[in-house]
Amino acid sequence: MTSPRLSIVICTYNGAPFLQPQLESLLEQTLLPDEIVIGDDGSTDATQDILQAFAVRARDAGIEVQLRSHPHNLGYVENFSEAMRLATGDILFLCDQDDVWRRDKVARMAARFEGDPSLLLLHSDARLVDANGDSLRCSLFSALQLTSQEKQAIHAGAAFEVVLRRSFVTGATSAFRRELVTRALPVAANWIHDEWLAAVAAATGRIDFVDEPLIDYRQHGANQIGARRRTLAMKWADLLLPRGQMLAGEAERLQRLEEFIRQGEFPRGIERVQQIRHKRGHFERRAAIGRLPRGRRLPVILREARLGGYRRYGTGIRSMLRDLLRHD
Repeated sequence: MTSPRLSIVICTYNGAPFLQPQLESLLEQTLLPDEIVIGDDGSTDATQDILQAFAVRARDAGIEVQLRSHPHNLGYVENFSEAMRLATGDILFLCDQDDVWRRDKVARMAARFEGDPSLLLLHSDARLVDANGDSLRCSLFSALQLTSQEKQAIHAGAAFEVVLRRSFVTGATSAFRRELVTRALPVAANWIHDEWLAAVAAATGRIDFVDEPLIDYRQHGANQIGARRRTLAMKWADLLLPRGQMLAGEAERLQRLEEFIRQGEFPRGIERVQQIRHKRGHFERRAAIGRLPRGRRLPVILREARLGGYRRYGTGIRSMLRDLLRHD
């Protein structure tokens, strides 16, 4: 039985300040990938020079390298999408330009895929570090407040129910089978690529996670998507934010996922469509609540609470308070 072919997909854009340590960590893996696909999105700093030098070293190490430099900026979603399509591996690992991988990341995750043919997507925890690589004393899962109940549900094969509640899969920690690329691309409008991949994977297959940090996830103020521990002050300010457009936008995104699942004729597709539709209705009703005067909101919020939407798709009482206090 042959081992699966492994591809790392890395996308860059003006990443020179942090890129070299990440590239070094790829070459220091205890199990080297068969291929590295790099999409540079029109960098104007030293990124392309760094990548050219890296490509030589990687090829000398026996790794195939595809390096694509886009003359115009595509945006990170389309850049990753194009690079994923180019990758030829059986298992694809997504990689950001500013992190550092633990030396056994590829080996650990590849072994999980080999040992579990049903596994479609696998992700891991991460250690949050600052721009200098110093620990922020917080893990990614802690920052996301991923609960033990949610973890148990994911391990038990009920990840889609967790995905419907909130986003918890970070692309930089993820690996997945090639069939997910064929199945999920193109990314639906207004979705981020890793969110979309996780939603499609959980709706149509099985996802799981490694409950250990396998990367240092750098937080430096210029991240496309970052993570940090929320303070009490941040939580209070969050209660007052206008959310009408966000809720309406989320309902539109859910409608696109619903259409995708319905057209794909996947196993359990009818059940998944019903679940998505239920959440979409909750978000549409929440968007409408924000258009009411605050004095008229409480009875509508309590009625929505009795339907269970705040508990299933939000943060319970905190989401109810948001709808009561926010100004749209």
